[in-house]
Amino acid sequence: MFADRAKIILISGKGGDGHVSFRRDNYVPDGGPDGGDGGRGGDVILRVDEGMNTLIDYRHKRKFAAGNGQEGGKKNCRGKDGEDIVLRVPRGTLVTDAVSGKVIVDMSGNCTEYKILSGGKGGLGNQHFATSTMQAPKYAQPGQPAKEAEVQLELKLIADVGLIGYPSVGKSTFLKAVTNAKPEIADYHFTTLSPNLGVVDLGDGNSFVIADIPGLIEGAAEGSGLGLSFLRHIERNKLLIHVLDAASVEGRDPLEDYHKINAELSKYGEKVSGIPQVVAANKADIIPAEPEAIDLDEDGELIYAQDPVTRIKEALEPAGIPVFAVSAATGQGMQELMHYIYARLQQLPREDTIFETEYDPDTALQFANDPFTVRYDDESKEYILEGPRIEKMLGYTNLESERGFVFFQNFLKDTGILEQLEKLGIQDGDTVRMYGFTFDYYK
Repeated sequence: MFADRAKIILISGKGGDGHVSFRRDNYVPDGGPDGGDGGRGGDVILRVDEGMNTLIDYRHKRKFAAGNGQEGGKKNCRGKDGEDIVLRVPRGTLVTDAVSGKVIVDMSGNCTEYKILSGGKGGLGNQHFATSTMQAPKYAQPGQPAKEAEVQLELKLIADVGLIGYPSVGKSTFLKAVTNAKPEIADYHFTTLSPNLGVVDLGDGNSFVIADIPGLIEGAAEGSGLGLSFLRHIERNKLLIHVLDAASVEGRDPLEDYHKINAELSKYGEKVSGIPQVVAANKADIIPAEPEAIDLDEDGELIYAQDPVTRIKEALEPAGIPVFAVSAATGQGMQELMHYIYARLQQLPREDTIFETEYDPDTALQFANDPFTVRYDDESKEYILEGPRIEKMLGYTNLESERGFVFFQNFLKDTGILEQLEKLGIQDGDTVRMYGFTFDYYK
């Protein structure tokens, strides 16, 4: 079974509580506080596994939790850190927030490992709270709470070339003919319910990866049938082979099929509709060698049908769409097409499509339980941000560093503060105040 989507719940480890205890040795009956700190909670980490090609491991188990940190002990003993949990995913896995759909991380390109949730910090033991006036503190700090996020995992195939076309035009046979893939093949619609990957080996180290994208139908971009789940796989392809049934075995017009499929790609978005295409006019082996008589003209002479491959070429090649007459069943024209595809790929940019991060749950959840207020002060003409969440964020963040300021910006966005400021009517150049800090707002 090929599984390319899964919705799971991730939970980081809770920080261990600090401990309250006092030194009680034979020779030190009234010793000071010696409560140890709590251990750090475990992190939730995503890691690319090159040996995986499905998300099947996440279809039957939904909740994944890191270990909690241990409570601190006596004699300044620090609690044991909770164990991290590492979730292995295939390269090309896109991770989004299950509620908003915003991109958290794209496990592609150079991104092979990503800490998606941090474990809670351990609480401080009572030894840290002794002062000259409070020499026997009976208080220890609790560990920070665990963080929980529901995310959507979505595998977007990384293939150089995608095969598209209506069901039953011969795409699975095509893939089997040119690669080592072994797709299921049958003469009914939606035989291929999952994308198949194969490698085209042209010798001398020349090769490329090709994916059979399951059949599309009208309405796919609106979610009809299985369309949307298939369309998303095309986004990473550098080139598309549009397979047409040139012999019209099922009675459909191949040119009409071509325009309908491209209409669906256009509805889905420019990222897909703008991918270069090459047309494979398939089943050329069963096109009659002699043209078929279809009617009589006014003089009683027979009118013969135009050769379908010629008709397709005349319609598409003037628009810059190359057309190859092929037969996946017999191999006719396949080598010529594969060499053309390889040469074309060498001319195209090699960068993978990487989806930028839009949401960081670790930042958003760090202060999620603390309240804050956003208001406009008419007297000072400033927007005021207040509350424990704001104050705590400022205590954690070095705004003088570039990394700290990026964290600060993400915090304002992920917590909804920017959205609230915009609802209050903030404009470029307006002043925002947070305790002792002031900033000019620019969108």
